[in-house]
Amino acid sequence: MQYRLDAKTNTQLSVFGLGGMRIPKDYESAKAMVVAAHEAGVNYIDTAYIYQGSEDMFGRVLAETGLRDAFHIATKLPLILLKSGADFDKYFDISCKRLQTDHIDYYLLHMLTDPGQYEKLLSWGLEEWIAKKRASGQIRRLGFSFHGLGTDFLKLLELRDWDFVQIQYNYSDPNYQAGVAGLKAAAAKGIPVMVMEPLLGGRLADSLPVEAQKTFKKADPARSLAAWAFRWLYDQPEVTLCLSGMPKMEMLRDNLSVADAAAVGMVTAEERAVYDEVAGILRSLTKVPCTGCGYCMPCPKGVNIPGCFGAYNTRFTINHKTGTQQYASSAGLTSKNYAAASECVGCKKCERHCPQNIPVVAELKNVAKTMEPFWWRMARFAVKRYKTATGAFSN
Repeated sequence: MQYRLDAKTNTQLSVFGLGGMRIPKDYESAKAMVVAAHEAGVNYIDTAYIYQGSEDMFGRVLAETGLRDAFHIATKLPLILLKSGADFDKYFDISCKRLQTDHIDYYLLHMLTDPGQYEKLLSWGLEEWIAKKRASGQIRRLGFSFHGLGTDFLKLLELRDWDFVQIQYNYSDPNYQAGVAGLKAAAAKGIPVMVMEPLLGGRLADSLPVEAQKTFKKADPARSLAAWAFRWLYDQPEVTLCLSGMPKMEMLRDNLSVADAAAVGMVTAEERAVYDEVAGILRSLTKVPCTGCGYCMPCPKGVNIPGCFGAYNTRFTINHKTGTQQYASSAGLTSKNYAAASECVGCKKCERHCPQNIPVVAELKNVAKTMEPFWWRMARFAVKRYKTATGAFSN
C-alpha cells in the first residue's frame, strides 16, 4: 500500500480508502472486506449518516475485530436533514453511537454546495459547536464534501481554514463540479483532497461502452477498467486518497493491487491519449450524468430515479436490449410497486437534493418517452390486470 501525507496534521493516509456507500449488507462479507483492507494497509474508512446501514455495519465490524484504532473514520453531518443548530449534536451523536466510537477523525459537512448554505450554518452556531467538539477531542478534523458549481467550490475554500475536502473527480470529465481547478486550488492551500466517485458509481468499471472498453483493452489487454480509472487519479500529486465502495471482494483486491503501485508519473503520454479518447466516447453517448448516489430518494411517488437514469444511460452507452432489461427491473414492470419514470408528478423534491444538479423532472420525462413506448404501457396494463384478477399482485 502506498501512502500520501495529510500535511495539515502530518498524518500518513493510504492512497485508497474504503467507501461505505456500497459496503456488503451481510455482516460476514463486510467483516471480511474490512479485515482484508486492513491487512493490505488501508487506514481510512468513509461513510455517512445517510448511507443506509453503513455506519452501523462499520461500527459493529470495527468493535468486534478490535480494529477501530487501525482506521481513520470519516463520516458526515447530513445538511439536507438539518432544521436548526440543535440538530448538530443530534446527528453527530447518532453517528458516534452507530460507529461505536467516541470520536470522529475526519468529519464532513455533507453536500455543502455554496457560500450561502455555509453562512446559514454559521448563523446556527456551527463554528462554536465545532470549537467545542474539537476541544473535547470528539472531532479531530473538519472538512466538507462538495456537489456544486466549480466557482462556488473556490469561494468555499476561502471561508475558513479547512482541514480537508472531498470532491467528485474522474477521467470522464475532469472539469465537472470542483474539477481539476478545484483540486489544484485546494492542494495549493495545503488542503488534503479526498476523491469520491473515481469510478462514477461503477459505470467506469462495469458499464463502459463497448467502444471505450475496446480502446482500453487495445492499449493494455491485462489491465482492468477500474485500474485504468484509479491510475489516472494516482498519477496526480494533488490527490491525497481515492474512495471506493465495493460490494464484492474481488473488486477490493483489484483496487488494492493498483494502490500498491500508485505513484505520481505512473501514466505515460501514450496512456493519456487513451484516456482522452475514452472520455470523448463517454461524452458523446451519456444522456444523464447520474452517479446513482441515491440522494434524490425516496421519491414521494416511488419512482426509482437512479435506476431509471441508469437504465436509460445503458440503453445508449451499452445497447438497447440491456438498457430495456435494466429498465424493466428498475421500474418494476411486473411489480405492484411500480417505479417507472412516468409516475413522476413533477414535485421537484429530488432536484433539491441532487448533488449533480440534474433537472430530474425534465430528464424523467425524456426517460419515459424513450423507455416506455406503446408496447411497454400495454405490457404494464396486462400484467396489472392479470395480477389483480388472480390476487397475485402482492409484491
